[in-house]
Amino acid sequence: MKRFLPKNVRKISLPGAATLLVSATLIAQLLGFFRTMLVNGNFPIVGPNGTDAYFAAFKIPDLFFYVLAAGALGVAFIPILSEHMLKNDRRGVWALSNSLMNLMAIIMFFVGVIILVFAGTLIHIVAPNLDPEQLRNATMIMRLISFNPLFFTLAGVLTSTQQVFGRFFFFAVSPIIYNVSIIASIYIFRNNIGLIGLGIGALVGGMLQFGIALSGVRGLNFHWRPVINLKNVDLRRILRQLPSRALDQGIDSFNSIVETNRARLLGDGFVSIYANAYTLHTAPILLIGSSISTAAFPRLSERLAQGRPDLFRKDFLGVLRVLMWTAMPTVVLVYFSRGYLARLIFKRGSPDIALVLGFLSIAIFFRIIYTLFSRYFYAFKDTVTPLIVSIFAIILNIILAFSLARPQAYGVAGLAIAQSIVSATEAVILGALIVWRDREMFNIDFVNMTMRLISVTGFTIVAAFIMLNILPLNLADKGFFILGSKLGIITVIILGTHMAVSALFGFEESANIIKKIRKIVRLPIKI
Repeated sequence: MKRFLPKNVRKISLPGAATLLVSATLIAQLLGFFRTMLVNGNFPIVGPNGTDAYFAAFKIPDLFFYVLAAGALGVAFIPILSEHMLKNDRRGVWALSNSLMNLMAIIMFFVGVIILVFAGTLIHIVAPNLDPEQLRNATMIMRLISFNPLFFTLAGVLTSTQQVFGRFFFFAVSPIIYNVSIIASIYIFRNNIGLIGLGIGALVGGMLQFGIALSGVRGLNFHWRPVINLKNVDLRRILRQLPSRALDQGIDSFNSIVETNRARLLGDGFVSIYANAYTLHTAPILLIGSSISTAAFPRLSERLAQGRPDLFRKDFLGVLRVLMWTAMPTVVLVYFSRGYLARLIFKRGSPDIALVLGFLSIAIFFRIIYTLFSRYFYAFKDTVTPLIVSIFAIILNIILAFSLARPQAYGVAGLAIAQSIVSATEAVILGALIVWRDREMFNIDFVNMTMRLISVTGFTIVAAFIMLNILPLNLADKGFFILGSKLGIITVIILGTHMAVSALFGFEESANIIKKIRKIVRLPIKI
């Protein structure tokens, strides 16, 4: 059955959507890196105006957003919208979106009020023993961003609906606008109200993010109505899935609060140290895992709605192969260049950040794979299985964090060790459950591909080791030009080795990239 779209809307292909999201996420992550680097460069890590307050202030608003809103968006929302699109029911798509948006807006408004009123108490839970000035800064920032979960929720409903229409652009650019707003606030407020100004930047960024999402519905015949149709069967289906999905999403945020709490109890500055390393480790997960999995999810949901599990399996394995092939050299790069990355994001140098990032680099691979494994279950509208696995993971992480993140044990690095153990465990369990449900999923061809990829990665590791000995990180290496030049050369050699050896081992991903590069090089230039 041909899907109905407005005349001025053209559905983007899966590779096109993935390319758009990866490109936009790359820009957003570079801006996020630049934002954190500027925060470190313009504000002290310790003291009355220390950055611990800044990093801690976002934890509670993020928790409420993920628990109450994120679970209703994307993986719980898109599959049901895809069913309407297959029936050419565009009116049903917008009726459902309108009701969900209105309902979530009311809930998130009251959440904003709670955060606004009780910010002082909530910050004590996240980061105990803050100095009076740090406590004041953290409380003010949390109050400023108290309604950001509302703006993110409204934007999330609109952009999720746009994805079903094949429109990914506004979803992709929203994080870019958010980061630019915070970066601008650093320069505007650093010499007057200081750290609190970053909260103003985040608030403006949240409002702009909603505005961008709203502009994305132009041409899709959306008309907002002040109606919540609780009798809508599909809205009830989403709400039934919401508790399990919300808990699954909220577990990660709760875990972040636990880690922040443990880092704060280690002493002043450790919240910022862990936050910096975590930012560096999160960037490739969002860039590779979340972007590609998000682009693939509507297609996977559509395959099941069409009653084609064979095509679902083919698409799933194709995306998984790309994720694994991309993730392996990324892990190698992050691990071997962790000293460069730590010094770039924290100009004064921080061996602690590099140490934590080294342990977190192991988690990168498994977190990337998890983004797709979890969507396998969400495509089947199964939100319970990932929830159960996540509950087990958070319990394990809390136990390990309390055991390993002690001054007598591994200190702040213990949080990273716990994170890597838990991420590996979570991915392995979900993978085993996928095999249990579908014995044809990971066949002998997939196993052979995995073994070849491990062999390729071995050569990549050797290349990285050689490059780090040729271009070691010296104490005198400072400044973006020197560090960036060395890191750039190391990156090119590591990724180039991975691509060249992959081509020799028959990986079509490498061959396709090489073909595109050759095409660009040979492209005639008109004068």
